[in-house]
Amino acid sequence: MAKIFLVDDEPNIIKVLSQILQDEEHIIFSASNGAEAIEFLKKNEPDLIFLDVWLPDADGLQLLETIKKEKPDIAVIMISGHGSIDIAVKSTKIGAYDFLEKPPSLERVVTVVNNALESVRLRRENLKLRKESRFDDEMIGKSMLMEEIREIIEKAAATNARVFITGKNGTGKELIAKAIYRKSKRSDKPFIKVNCAAIPDELIESELFGHEKGAFTGAVARRIGKFEQADGGTLFLDEICDMSASAQAKVLRVLQEQELERVGGTETIKVDVRIISATNIDVKKAVEKNEFREDLYYRLNVIPIHIPSLSERKEDIPDLVCYFMKKFSEEHGIVEKRISASGMDFLSHYAWPGNIRELKNLMERASIMIPSDEIGADDLKKYVEANESYQEIYMTDKSSLKLAKEDFEKKYIESALEKNKGNITLTAKDIGIERTNLHRKIKQYNIENSGYSDDE
Repeated sequence: MAKIFLVDDEPNIIKVLSQILQDEEHIIFSASNGAEAIEFLKKNEPDLIFLDVWLPDADGLQLLETIKKEKPDIAVIMISGHGSIDIAVKSTKIGAYDFLEKPPSLERVVTVVNNALESVRLRRENLKLRKESRFDDEMIGKSMLMEEIREIIEKAAATNARVFITGKNGTGKELIAKAIYRKSKRSDKPFIKVNCAAIPDELIESELFGHEKGAFTGAVARRIGKFEQADGGTLFLDEICDMSASAQAKVLRVLQEQELERVGGTETIKVDVRIISATNIDVKKAVEKNEFREDLYYRLNVIPIHIPSLSERKEDIPDLVCYFMKKFSEEHGIVEKRISASGMDFLSHYAWPGNIRELKNLMERASIMIPSDEIGADDLKKYVEANESYQEIYMTDKSSLKLAKEDFEKKYIESALEKNKGNITLTAKDIGIERTNLHRKIKQYNIENSGYSDDE
């Protein structure tokens, strides 16, 4: 659903366009002259404007120029009953998304509107990403392992080669992917992320490749998939080994042929996308178990990057701690705290099962909650012990606690599923997690799911 503003002095054109666009469930506003249009735009921010070239009180091209200067994010489609190539070219140069001759056909209107709105959405997403990038974490650390990763990033960024990032949860796989993107020749194009583990198997293909209206129950409008959204840019497939077998086959085809079809569609769409993949599992074991396609793995694994766990590069902890303390001081507008010698010793010996994500979380909590300017070991230990992932500081065998927790969670989910007669939706509500998360847990723990239903 989008807000669309129609500016035309012909009531029949307003009526026809309104009917077409309202059938597509858009919200329609209209004006019959330039003065009304300018007044409307002072108070409103539509997603798309249909603008007549000839208005009774204004030159449509001059009005287009004003709109693009003051509101560049709004897509404008010019319309005219006296169309010419010269006018169409001028419109495009000024910034119009497209040019339509009156009377426009239904199919043409729907296609142009869908494409224009998708362009607006992608532009806004990219702008949001650029704003958020100012607050993204940096790659901190002078250890040999980190220096090696920086060298690989520099080499990878200079090419369009596919990159496969491995590493445990919390090590910074997305950070590496964004670093490659920002240094690449595609940095002015979209960076689109997909968390494959968070999307149910039945929806992953629609998410990646898009779908046509009516392709399945609930497909009330055409949806542009992530591959199309990332056209010309970079697609980051996080937790790729959680992708369904059917989706893996289709991704392989896109990589081979650089083209795709939306779910329920027949049109072949060309795409130019750089793929960066990531996973926290042992990919080779997944391939051996036929859980991940070997041919897809070799297609994706052109440039491999393995990120070490924090426990493998503890010499970087002091630099990371200083970075986070400074970052949160600026972010929250508080005095920058210091970590005492005993506090740093504690942090350097802790096991860090949650890796850098856990360290970042602890530093933010400590910088906000601990009142003194200097933070010691006792202060930190109190907050570490509050974490579910806490382990004794010098504990050497860490696997037993993790296995016990996983065994309890699996039995708890199985019990809840049995109680709710295999209904996924009701079970998710009962145990207080998202339905997509429950699907992932069922897959993670290999829980037998025959007879389970998503219906309420």
